[in-house]
Amino acid sequence: MTQNIPAKSTSFYAIGLSYLKADAEMRGKFSLDDKAKENLLIQAKAEGIESLIVTSTCNRTEIYGFAQHPFQLIKLLCENSQGTVEDFQKVAYVHKNREAITHLFRVGTGLDSQILGDFEIISQIKNAFVLSKEHNLANAYMERLVNSVIQASKRVKNETEISSGATSVSFASVQYIFKTVPNISEKNILLFGTGKIGRNTCENLVKHTKHSQITLINRTKDKAEKLAKKLDVIVKDYADLQVEIQKADVLVVATGAQNPTVDKAILNLKKPLLILDLSIPKNVNENVQDVEGVTLVHMDHLSQITDETLENRKSQIPAAEAIINEILEEFMTWTKGRKYAPTIHALKAKLHAIKEKELQTQRKKISNFDEEQAELISNSIIQKITNHFANHLKDENTSVDDSVDWIQKVFLLEK
Repeated sequence: MTQNIPAKSTSFYAIGLSYLKADAEMRGKFSLDDKAKENLLIQAKAEGIESLIVTSTCNRTEIYGFAQHPFQLIKLLCENSQGTVEDFQKVAYVHKNREAITHLFRVGTGLDSQILGDFEIISQIKNAFVLSKEHNLANAYMERLVNSVIQASKRVKNETEISSGATSVSFASVQYIFKTVPNISEKNILLFGTGKIGRNTCENLVKHTKHSQITLINRTKDKAEKLAKKLDVIVKDYADLQVEIQKADVLVVATGAQNPTVDKAILNLKKPLLILDLSIPKNVNENVQDVEGVTLVHMDHLSQITDETLENRKSQIPAAEAIINEILEEFMTWTKGRKYAPTIHALKAKLHAIKEKELQTQRKKISNFDEEQAELISNSIIQKITNHFANHLKDENTSVDDSVDWIQKVFLLEK
């Protein structure tokens, strides 16, 4: 006869890497496209992971989920990306339980973003949850956690000025163009690629330059035409890329390609060219710097631009942290309650069983036994005892697991 061996308990982990320690090249190795995310979730399900979400943006790739050991999640990431375990150990982080939860709150509210107050990540977290739900990898805990982070994100956005002014890499790139290129309204700007950052950059350029010197090229022309129609800019064929680069003063590269799409071989320049590479992995080969007159800037440089806007945002951090702490504590109270509620119910049932046995004995012994009075008094005592246990388990200094274990042993409760 086979015994049911209880599964080893799992912990909640956040594993991943971000711009803080990993450069663009390293982040590129670990970046996951839609197909890779899908494969990772399928593998996680097959390997018995209970619940997990995965996000991958230009600034970070992260997995949040339950595992017996964090290596289960690290393995999933490495096997579905170009990154190795050795690479991971050099630049990554592993957070556990409360630390992991706090990390997700800070990421979701823009406090951990490359540009402070950039809220684009919250939509990635929402999408990650939806995808995990489709793969039956989103349990009640994860749902409650993600909803709490969304709530915190909304409140930080509405109740603080942490996202005032520029809020993204795309805005920072536009700021950089303005500061670096004189007489921008007379210059030609070429945008190559219509990824999310490319679209946002294009919108910001149109909004803040108000001229028709913007040309758009994308490998699939219909995507470029949709965006061009919306923003009233010129579209050219992918085949014209080399010719259009010659005309450009500024080239913004924002494609989703896995390998560089622009290198010195296609540059036949007649004037200086500023190239902004807003892609992860990098889409502009470093060798373009061998060409005279070329200035290459990657998004990592853009986020280092500090201005008054950023200083103002930094002053809002304590207010944002206060909101996070409030919602995080509500979530932790819920998780604790979820842990000990079954034990309190079982304890109550056990005490009622003891009471029934005792009342039965007293009925036989006492001829004028007051059933109603005895029921009333004993129920009140049971309520007071269970309240004491519940208050002990609610206390933030209590180790819930140890206390639950002790209560189960003492009262012989089934686990």
